[in-house]
Amino acid sequence: MASEPTEPTAPAESTAAPDAPDTVLVVDFGAQYAQLIARRVREARVYSEVVPSTMPVEEMLARDPKAIILSGGPSSVYAEDAPGIDRALFEAGVPVFGMCYGFQLMAQTLGGTVDNTGRREYGGTALTVTRPGSTLFEGTPVEQSVWMSHGDACSAAPEGFAVTASTDGVPVAAFEDDERRLYGVQYHPEVMHSTHGQQVLEHFLYRGAGLRPTWTAANVVEEQVAAIRAQVGTKRAICGLSGGVDSAVAAALVNKAIGERLTCVYVDHGLMRKGESEQVEKDFVAATGVQLKVVDAEKRFLDALAGVSDPEEKRKIIGREFIRVFEQAASEIVAEAGSGEEAVEFLVQGTLYPDVVESGGGTGTANIKSHHNVGGLPEDLQFQLVEPLRKLFKDEVRMVGQELGLPEEIVHRQPFPGPGLGIRIVGEVTKERLDLLREADAIAREELTAAGLDRDIWQCPVVLLADVRSVGVQGDGRTYGHPIVLRPVSSEDAMTADWTRLPYETLARISTRITNEVAEVNRVVLDVTSKPPGTIEWE
Repeated sequence: MASEPTEPTAPAESTAAPDAPDTVLVVDFGAQYAQLIARRVREARVYSEVVPSTMPVEEMLARDPKAIILSGGPSSVYAEDAPGIDRALFEAGVPVFGMCYGFQLMAQTLGGTVDNTGRREYGGTALTVTRPGSTLFEGTPVEQSVWMSHGDACSAAPEGFAVTASTDGVPVAAFEDDERRLYGVQYHPEVMHSTHGQQVLEHFLYRGAGLRPTWTAANVVEEQVAAIRAQVGTKRAICGLSGGVDSAVAAALVNKAIGERLTCVYVDHGLMRKGESEQVEKDFVAATGVQLKVVDAEKRFLDALAGVSDPEEKRKIIGREFIRVFEQAASEIVAEAGSGEEAVEFLVQGTLYPDVVESGGGTGTANIKSHHNVGGLPEDLQFQLVEPLRKLFKDEVRMVGQELGLPEEIVHRQPFPGPGLGIRIVGEVTKERLDLLREADAIAREELTAAGLDRDIWQCPVVLLADVRSVGVQGDGRTYGHPIVLRPVSSEDAMTADWTRLPYETLARISTRITNEVAEVNRVVLDVTSKPPGTIEWE
């Protein structure tokens, strides 16, 4: 959905709206790039999901996938505890594409030869296409650079496969069996360092699997509006509106589906950035015409957070209080509407696919952090959840927002966590600390905007190290103030990120203004950690 497919490999797009999108399953064998593979498939406008390699093959097939991709992974196929795959997967008639470890696993399972040669290939590697007109390599150069990361190598393809590429160190770097629609490459086509990797992937999807590029923003809107109507029926719903793009797009989708039976609730919990509460009340209502109820709950949240420093506990407290406020707001909404109105049974949330993955759901991965949209909800929740963005990455959410006609200021707003500034204060959350952080954050945002950098960075969390003080000199006197951390990052979907190399002049202006204008701050530091190993937010 994120980009036009490479021409002329894509077949003509169907004008008929499908009942549900064709699905490609990405089987994760522990690869650092599994989510990236899923993104690349979606960039070809084909829907994809990541599933763990521990999922039984019969369960995979029960989901009626139109194609399956086997990811790379850190294991050797010869290791005693190496993840495997049931041969039945390759005999089910579903097109399969193996990458790196998935390629070797396919070769070994189907009778090919994989050697533990001791010769490793890591990084950029010259690939020679030996059958230029093959399904995967049609229209690509005979010599191309690919990204390798392996120790074992395939020396003989399984019976029925044609060898279509090699490298100096790997005699079988790609193979294809058009009759059974089974394909594989030793390298990582999903990373940008494989110069024609996206084209090869799209050739598998369009030519090998016969899929059509129907995963579009319009398709998502139509599918989700129908799903929301089916789920909610004639009942009523409320949506927790934060001002961010996720909740805004979720609310706009539900509003399109059920109209006046949706009321948006904006909880002013005192954890928002400077000026954002006013923006929510003005801009979003003007853009969508939704009904909005504003709840002033600052004291309630600050009382609940008093004395709490643990980040996970803070997240869970904020999630719990959100729900309690929603429940109260729902009762008030019905009471204000008068007799005969149905109770509010549904809560709309802007949960995204990365939220699900990082909370340990959907892929069998470990829980990186609890998310109040996923893992931090109270057990006695009184609402049924409506999560129309649960399948989407952030850039896909923005495209849906544009399809729905939301203004650019909302669609391209930088991500802001649901728990707000509560998780950007390392230490106890107090009103004084929130006010201090709000001022520092506002300065950073003003200077990034003035420098024209808003679209160059994914987001720039500003963090207050509230429990840390350092010695400084201001006005010829000794100070003992707090440090502020700038965390500018670049990313496509928040699954991985790198720190953004901001101009020194911009960093200097931000630092000078914060230390001059924000009381009790005497030091500004820059976080230059990628993700992984660090997360984007500090807590």
